[in-house]
This record gives sequence, C-alpha cells and structure tokens, in this order.
Amino acid sequence: MTDDAAYHLAQFNVGTLLEPLDAPGMAGFVALLDPVNALADAAPGFVWRLVEEGEPDATGLRPAGADVIVNYSVWESMEALWDFVYRSAHLETLRRRREWFRRHVEAHLVMWWVPAGRIPTVEEGLERLALLRAHGPSPRAFTFNASYTAAEAAAAEEAAAEEAAAATAAAS
Repeated sequence: MTDDAAYHLAQFNVGTLLEPLDAPGMAGFVALLDPVNALADAAPGFVWRLVEEGEPDATGLRPAGADVIVNYSVWESMEALWDFVYRSAHLETLRRRREWFRRHVEAHLVMWWVPAGRIPTVEEGLERLALLRAHGPSPRAFTFNASYTAAEAAAAEEAAAEEAAAATAAAS
C-alpha cells in the first residue's frame, strides 16, 4: 500500500496563443496573470509552480513552440488542484480561455504523481503530455476525467522499471 502523502500531483498544460502576449487582444489575459498566480501561490495544497528565472511567471518559456505557453505546477493532492481550478477565482479565467487561446484537438493537460519533495522537469512535463496523447490516460499520464491514485501510479512506475531492467538484461 502506498501512502498518498508521500506523493504530490504534478500538472502540466499548454495553451496555444491566438496572438502574441503583447497584442491588445491579450491584455485581459496578461492583466490576470499576477492575481491568478498569487491566488495559486496562496491556495491550500499548493507546492510549486514553474516561473522563468527573474520573472513572476513562465510566459516567456516556450518549450512547446513559439506560440505555446505552459503552465506547470505541483499540488499536495488532486483535491487541492481541483479546488484551485474549479472552486476559486481561477474559474473565471478558465471560462474566458477561448478569448486568448486556440482550441486544442488533442490533450493539452496532463497530470501524474511525483514523490513528495521532487520537482519535475519541463522535459518530464512534455514527455508525460506526449505519453497521454499517444496512449490515452494511464497511471503515468492522466486527466481529471480519467485519474489514478498515487498507489496505482507507483505500481505502474515499478512495473515499467522492472520491464526496462528485464529488457536491458535480455539485451546483454
């Protein structure tokens, strides 16, 4: 049995901008960045969020494309993230997303469990999103609608490590 407190929930999502951040049509979104980020920082269960060095947010980081911004954070639990996303002032920003972002036809948000205290890398976020897009939800890459517990994720990671070790041994 896995202790869920030993794990935190990582979430990584991407948004494809309709126009550059400095365009007049993006002013409403840009104006909400600081207050929404402050709300996240103060939210119960919040652990960490990605920020660009020397900046208050991550909008200048473009690891998924020149017109794609990323949002990346870690939370103590699925419930803490859900409460922030859907039961706080963040919801109003979410409702307005079509004013600023293109509709994605493939998955744009992925979640997975990480050991408490470990901050995942941007590369890991991109890999988990690619995994979700390629194979659908699994204990290694999931969504709010198709989620897994930390225990299920730990078992999946252990099985993957055993498979990799067996493949390495067979190749030697």
